[in-house]
Amino acid sequence: MKKYDVFVIGSGMSGMTVANKCASKGLKVGITDELPYGGTCALRGCDPKKVIIGATEVRDFAQRLKGNGIDTVPEVNWEDIMAFKQSFVDAMPPKIEKGYKNKDIDTYHTSAKFLSDNTLQVGDEVIEADKFLIATGAKPRVLDFEGGNLALSSTDFLNLEELPSSLLFIGGGYIAFEFAHIAARAGADVTILHRGDHPLENFDRDIVKHLVHATRKLGIKLVLETEVSKIEKKEDHYVVTGKSNGKEVNYRTDSVFNSAGRPPAIFDLDLEKAGISFSKKGITVNEYLQSTSNPNIYAAGDSADSRGLPLTPVAVMEGHIVASNIINGNKKKVNYPPMPSVVFTLPTLASVGLTEAEAKSKQIEYQVNYNHAESWFNAKRLNVKEYAYKTIINKENQTILGAHLIGPNAEETINLFAMAIKTKMKINELRTMIFTYPTLSSDIPHML
Repeated sequence: MKKYDVFVIGSGMSGMTVANKCASKGLKVGITDELPYGGTCALRGCDPKKVIIGATEVRDFAQRLKGNGIDTVPEVNWEDIMAFKQSFVDAMPPKIEKGYKNKDIDTYHTSAKFLSDNTLQVGDEVIEADKFLIATGAKPRVLDFEGGNLALSSTDFLNLEELPSSLLFIGGGYIAFEFAHIAARAGADVTILHRGDHPLENFDRDIVKHLVHATRKLGIKLVLETEVSKIEKKEDHYVVTGKSNGKEVNYRTDSVFNSAGRPPAIFDLDLEKAGISFSKKGITVNEYLQSTSNPNIYAAGDSADSRGLPLTPVAVMEGHIVASNIINGNKKKVNYPPMPSVVFTLPTLASVGLTEAEAKSKQIEYQVNYNHAESWFNAKRLNVKEYAYKTIINKENQTILGAHLIGPNAEETINLFAMAIKTKMKINELRTMIFTYPTLSSDIPHML
């Protein structure tokens, strides 16, 4: 039986952080992943997605400026952009594993299951460790209706060799919207079915309305209040059946994708054998990201039931905290800064801090600044039709509680709002700053 100081399950950003940091302090470390090393973000999520979006951004920009200096709108070459994307993905696993070996970290490529509170079955081997990190991330939610297994995953979308003529996404979250915008700009017919009365439920409703309008204007069929009950495979297509307003509805499509959420990938680890408490949101952890029921166990990223959002930078931050607590004992508590999040559609939607509904529920005295900005110079020079903002201001101390944007460069501008919230910068300080002009961030003072 092999013995480790630390054994990491999962090779995403939090797992990588803990393994490397602990090894650098001289601890004996092992790591396993049944999938290629690198995790969701680098291989099956944000990084490859953003590479593909780059091509659609060029097309979108050209379309907006056609007749205003641009004559020809380029087409998206799906085969070429997928090959470009793959050049990033293929390089990662061997590079990561080489880094582990250079640090004398033992590497495994198999699933893991707990045997006891400090032993683990890793493939054909049994290993023992003083401390474990569970960093297995999340995986697509199981669609528990007839034919649910026929739906493809986000990973499948990112690996499509050819783009189907028509695609249907089940679920109205950020994955559905991002992939729908990619596919539509690449020439496909796209449908999103969402069971609720409004999509992107974790984002500000008023700002989401702008994205809904832009999505439909792009030609994407966004159907709300529709509960899917069946997927059928026909000879050359699929039929998706659901219920809307009490009536059965059917949709024909070339491909179906499951974008109905991503629960933590922890339920095949035999957690009960190690006495590890968990919920549907992940491993139950304390303020040190340590299991509340087994002190040998830590969890980070999407595997942990914590206040952290399921975002790569949050997973990295949690990884650093776990590594510090393993190395030095539980001295470092998790303290989450403002966590900006983005829906990488075109236009881009970005958010940080409290929504208006959250501010209201906390009974804070607040002021809302919500307005369209399509008439502003930056929108006009880019020929943007959707540009809006909502800022939530604390009336008592004049600091920013939340910021919600849709429009060009929102994914960058939101970082300045995150910094202002973290540093408790008063709005008058932002208003009196000198910004470079004309830039999109120079619009910030006018949003306060």
